[in-house]
Formats: sequence, C-alpha cells, structure tokens
Amino acid sequence: MLLSSLLPFLLMVVLFLFVPLIFMIYGSFQADGRTGLSLNQYAEIFRNAYYHQAFKNSILISFLSSLIAILFAIFATYSITRFSKNTQNRVLIFANLTSNFAGIPLAFAFIVLLGNSGLFTLLFKHFGWETLSSFNVYSWSGLVLIYIYFQLPLAVMLLYPVYQGIQSQWKEAASLLGASPLQFWLRIGVPVILPSIAGTFSILFANAMGAYASAYALTGSTYNLLTIRIGALTTGDIFAKPELGSAIAVLLGITLVAAMLINEWLTRKVRRDLS
Repeated sequence: MLLSSLLPFLLMVVLFLFVPLIFMIYGSFQADGRTGLSLNQYAEIFRNAYYHQAFKNSILISFLSSLIAILFAIFATYSITRFSKNTQNRVLIFANLTSNFAGIPLAFAFIVLLGNSGLFTLLFKHFGWETLSSFNVYSWSGLVLIYIYFQLPLAVMLLYPVYQGIQSQWKEAASLLGASPLQFWLRIGVPVILPSIAGTFSILFANAMGAYASAYALTGSTYNLLTIRIGALTTGDIFAKPELGSAIAVLLGITLVAAMLINEWLTRKVRRDLS
C-alpha cells in the first residue's frame, strides 16, 4: 500500500531527475558524431581559455551577487521582524512574488526602467540629474544588479524563520543579566543565525550559477557565462555541439556540489567552534 502510494512520486523523480542526469553524463563522454566513450569534450574544456573565462565569470558574479544580497538580507530580515504580524505576512508575500520574478520578464522590466530610453533614465535626464549618466544596464554592473534583485527576496525568505527562532525570552534573560542589545547579538544572536547564513549563501550561490534567462535576455552573448555557453552549444549559434554542452553542464554540477560540501564543512566548523 505504501509503495503504491509512493509510486507516482518515485516515477516523477526517475523521469524528471535521474533520466535526464544519466543522459547528460553519458552524452558528455561522447565524441562529436561518433559512437563510443571519449574524454574529448572534457579535454576541449580544460585546454580552451574561452571556457575557463566562462567558469571564472560565472563564479565571480554568483559569489558577488550572493554576498551583496545576503548582507542586505541580514539587516532587511531583522527589520521585517520588528513589524506587526500582518505587515510581516504582506512583506513575505511580496518577497515570494519578487523571488519568482526572474528570467525574461525581469530583464525586460530593467530595460524599460533603466535602459538607454528607460523611464528612470529619461526622468533623471529631464531634471538634470547625472546619477544614471554613467550606468549601463547592459554592462557587467547591470548584470550584477539584476542578479541581486532576484537573490535578495530569496535570502529574506530563507532567513526569516531563523530570526523567528530567536525567542524573546533570550533577550529578556540577557537584559536581566546586564547585557546590552549589542552584547546579546554578539554573544547569542549571531552564533545562532550564523550557520543558517552560511547555508543561505550556498543556496544563493547555486541559484546564481544556474541562472540563464535573465542574463541572456539582458546581454545576449556579450558576457561569457557557463549557462549561456551551454545554451549556445545545445541550440547551436552556428552549429550545435550538445556533447560539449553536456560536459560543461556536468562540470557546472560538480562545481555546485563542491560549493555545497565546502559550505557544509564550514557550517559544521562554525557550530563546533561556537559550542
């Protein structure tokens, strides 16, 4: 009975997770247009500086956007907890909506607002403000900004339950013992939320590494990112090379797994040092 009830779920996991993963790994070991196993695709990636740059750019923008987003989220989430319960629920609903507002619609919204003929760009020029005169939404800084936009609400939603776990009795007990609010956060609050901050950072990093539609819709192939390279090799800007795209996707997955393992090690180390 239990197995029959779990069968639809297991079938979905196999068909939509394991089967594509197996075919991707198998395809990465195929030579172009030939049968048989080969390491040619991985050799091409490791000796080609263009793909090295793609890895470097993706890791850099993922790390930078995740770091900025989580720094803002730490203070923003604490501020949210100071509101009334109804206001907190409304803010969380808004955060949920904005965290899912990504891809082509998000890129289009940024172009409409901050593009060369965007609303804010024209409005600032009309009033003689030079704030946006040197900003280009199609540049690296625009790309980082759009990543932060969809990373920040996700970080808020992940950190909100952590702040809810800090009980008011702890603050009252610390106050009765003569501790200031700053001392409470340094001695109790920060050690409690620090492992969750590390875990949230790893999720943000993985989320940014896998982002494709927003970056491609905003800059096209101007910036060399892993997901854009995989898309170009799969669909074929000139000719398709799905085997090479599969190999890059496998290495991308290994990078994400390595980042998660490093984060898990750091989280355990922090908990052990603070205990």
